[in-house]
Amino acid sequence: MEKERETLQTWKERVGQELDRVVAFWMEHSHDQEYGGFFTCLGRDGHVYDDLKYVWLQGRQVWMYCHLYRKFERFRCPELLDSAKAGGEFLLRYARVAPPGKKCAFVLTRDGRPVKVQRTIFSECFYTMAMNELWRVTGEAHYQTEAVEMMDQIVHWVRKDPSGLGRPWLPGTPASESMAVPMMLLNLVEQLGEADDELAGKYAELGDWCAQRILQHVQRDGQAVLENVSEDGKELSGCLGRHQNPGHALEAGWFLLRHAIRKGDSELRVHVIDKFLLLPFRSGWDPDHGGLFYFQDVDGLCPTQLEWAMKLWWPHSEAMIALLMGYSDSGDPALLRLFYQVAEYTFCQFRDPEYGEWFGYLNREGTVALTIKGGPFKGCFHVPRCLAMCEEMLGALLRRLAPVPDRGAGSPSADPAC
Repeated sequence: MEKERETLQTWKERVGQELDRVVAFWMEHSHDQEYGGFFTCLGRDGHVYDDLKYVWLQGRQVWMYCHLYRKFERFRCPELLDSAKAGGEFLLRYARVAPPGKKCAFVLTRDGRPVKVQRTIFSECFYTMAMNELWRVTGEAHYQTEAVEMMDQIVHWVRKDPSGLGRPWLPGTPASESMAVPMMLLNLVEQLGEADDELAGKYAELGDWCAQRILQHVQRDGQAVLENVSEDGKELSGCLGRHQNPGHALEAGWFLLRHAIRKGDSELRVHVIDKFLLLPFRSGWDPDHGGLFYFQDVDGLCPTQLEWAMKLWWPHSEAMIALLMGYSDSGDPALLRLFYQVAEYTFCQFRDPEYGEWFGYLNREGTVALTIKGGPFKGCFHVPRCLAMCEEMLGALLRRLAPVPDRGAGSPSADPAC
């Protein structure tokens, strides 16, 4: 028991100190003081190599700053909140391509002019998360109005009429569903419903629908999680149908586990741990070099994606959250051992001790492939979200072992980011 406590305490302190370093990196290098919002195309040392702004990353950073401000006493500082509000106002002013329409740009110029639109829901999803979290920390009702209106538009696109996304219907396109869509919607249900009985009730049926759609991706008699299935939950043919994304399955796992815990569904909790945590981890872990493969083919054929064997930052971040949440819920020591395995690999391979933050892209062997700290896909989100959630879960586990005063989420570092 004492050895377990010491290990948990060590990791809690390690994670908390790393969270401080990561947040400090973004606070120092990413803020656009002239136009608002954030630079995300950052080199290893934080220099800005491109000033384009990606709407989904703007929303993620607003959400992350607000979440830290709300949940962690040591991050409750004016600079963090002011930067989040400036980012939120930038989104309100520029994210939507043709107001009052809800479709958001994917890429903006530094001063907010639209460059590119994607025919998906993801810019809008992170816009919604940002606005809801801004409302939670400021109490300003217009942010919540924006969040709920955008949420309802997203649901309309997904469940009723996708034509507003601008995606043409082509007769040869298979009627498929990516796991990313119900995953993202389930995350929004949890976000908007937190401590809000009215919205939790409004979106309860949607949450159950999302969970069932995600569960359809367990195929091959329960032996594989596939990224794409048909609309009626059947396996698709070809590369599209065989495609696996271990990191996505693990992320879906903790989304589902959180949903099952909230509903008190013990049977679903057991199923999720087995099929969305243990199964994708065991199939996705590289036995030769460690780390999670980015993509796999369920039949063991060579994937067509050039980056399939690379090790990326976000699957490992999601694995840390999922495995620690699974252990916190089940008490299965195997899950805690896997958490330590992933965390050790991740801290050793991705972390940059010289300049802070994490490298995002490694070769299969674990060497750094790209030295950039941010770009069109990597921003201030997966790493700090992982570290914040793990710090909270590790603190809760320590309190469960022995109810003694703990430094908690207040000040694990002598040099906090704020």
